[in-house]
Amino acid sequence: MNKLSNRVNRLAPSATLAMSQKSQELKAQGVDVINMSVGEPDFNTPDAIKTAAKQAVDDNWSRYSPVPGYPALRKAIVEKLKKENGLEYTEAQISVSNGAKQSVCNAVMALVNEGDEVIIPAPYWVSYPEMVKMADGTPVIISAGIEQNFKITGAQLEAAITPKTKMLILCSPSNPTGSVYTKEELKELADVLAKHPDVFVVADEIYEHINYVGKHESIAQFSEIRDRVIIINGVSKAYAMTGWRIGFLAAADWIVKGCNKLQGQYTSGPCSVSQIASIEAYNGSQEPVEEMRKAFQRRRDLIVKLAKEIPGLEVNTPEGAFYLFPKCSSFYGKSYNGQVINNSDDLAMYLLTEAHVAAVGGSSFGSPECFRMSYATSDENIIEAMRRIKEALAKLK
Repeated sequence: MNKLSNRVNRLAPSATLAMSQKSQELKAQGVDVINMSVGEPDFNTPDAIKTAAKQAVDDNWSRYSPVPGYPALRKAIVEKLKKENGLEYTEAQISVSNGAKQSVCNAVMALVNEGDEVIIPAPYWVSYPEMVKMADGTPVIISAGIEQNFKITGAQLEAAITPKTKMLILCSPSNPTGSVYTKEELKELADVLAKHPDVFVVADEIYEHINYVGKHESIAQFSEIRDRVIIINGVSKAYAMTGWRIGFLAAADWIVKGCNKLQGQYTSGPCSVSQIASIEAYNGSQEPVEEMRKAFQRRRDLIVKLAKEIPGLEVNTPEGAFYLFPKCSSFYGKSYNGQVINNSDDLAMYLLTEAHVAAVGGSSFGSPECFRMSYATSDENIIEAMRRIKEALAKLK
């Protein structure tokens, strides 16, 4: 019997969480699985942040927080945006949520009406189209393959805009590809958007600090579209605080008010102790962030080198985040031991059962010809995982 709402029935389950669950089940059976399916830093939260959280508990920061977050945290975010991004916001233009994921969803739910179109470049993070569906909007997918480094052009954006277009969701550095838009590439998109004053931009910048090509560039820097950009960010990736659940959005006052109204009805303010810890993250030393970035860059270099040594994989060099998104369609139609590879989801399942490496097929990222591996794991795990993958793929005939 299925009496769930149509809204829930039309949603796809999260592929990344599903693969992680399968790998955990195998691990529980005693199988040595290397999990490269989850987008989560493997570092511990820096000590100064943990100390601030312990102090917050002792100081009884244990009551409901304001819906948009504590003023001190919003002030720290305003200062971060000014110092690191050259962007001027007020505290009233910041809304803190239970993770950047909720911030994205708040923006979509607050702005998208039934029938509105939302442009999503593919490859995309699995939740974007599903959030649009939740808001009764229509996802419009623009494909950007490995040959264009997984980045859309201004011409592609222009061609996708219709009178029904309400929003573009842009992620840079990107999950799942690690691609980073340059200032020039963002300017090209901004010039197109400037001609369409009714189109908003959700700029997901959660991987901002995991960047191997220099300074992060935000599409909010272009004044002609600034009032229509909703910046999404948070502490999860930069400060290894995924479980603390603190994200934020920065936008025009009226958009923030709408998001606060929404959040006030279904979660209220985020965790009090996590917010105090996040103030320390933003105001304290940024050295741990740089140390983690350097480690991710070393791992990026390692996994790219090893992946390029595997016949049949087409590999680009990610410029940020901690994902590799190789093209694997050369293996389609091949098989081993009765396992036929028809698509990247089959390939991911084959790698789990044959190589005991958990990766995620590209279909749920809008790119069925690729699969995603997270290299947010130790060098030893990367070396062993790539050895196993190379061995398993060589068996396919």
